[in-house]
Amino acid sequence: MKYNNATDAFELLFKDIIADGVDFAGTKALFNQSFTLLNPEDKVVTTPERKFNKDYADYEWSWYLEGNRDASEIAERAKIWKQMMVPTTTEVNSNYGYFWKYNDQLKRVINDLKLNKETRRAIVVHYILHELDRYKYDTPCNDVLNFYIKDDKLHLTVFARSIGLVFGFCNDQYTFAKLMEYVSRKTKYPVGEMHWFVTNLHVYPRHYDMFNK
Repeated sequence: MKYNNATDAFELLFKDIIADGVDFAGTKALFNQSFTLLNPEDKVVTTPERKFNKDYADYEWSWYLEGNRDASEIAERAKIWKQMMVPTTTEVNSNYGYFWKYNDQLKRVINDLKLNKETRRAIVVHYILHELDRYKYDTPCNDVLNFYIKDDKLHLTVFARSIGLVFGFCNDQYTFAKLMEYVSRKTKYPVGEMHWFVTNLHVYPRHYDMFNK
């Protein structure tokens, strides 16, 4: 499926999940979903019922850029981060920026794209194998980001293991759109499309009647 922007994707995927989703792990879920955002820079979800907080999304983006796993400050803005902290610490594993900096993954992606616009190796991995024991407390939802140049535009493919549509997708697509813009400035290629492959895309029960309130 192709969606014009983040708002279209959110609203239509929500309807699909509610209509056709299966009961799985306390949610309604669709498996092995693939879709495209044609204009990822149109990243603010404007659906009134969603109440997307751009100020928070920008704060989260800045926190990712720091690559600091300490979630004590951002947890004051979004309490879910407190639930995800590794016991006896204030750290979480889902600061994507930590992985971007790990072994200079993002820096290498940018250099690869600059040197060879046909590279198929411009990837960032959001997993570190020797840390797997930590992930039982907080497992990154998006596993791999794959950048590439096609038709002289910068495209991104997101591979995700599990995404909650209402909070996870809405905030993550905003972050990854900002990341595309960042890489675009560094490589001088304009932003193209954002493609998603999601093993489990779901909605939690507290949101089932979001559009009925």
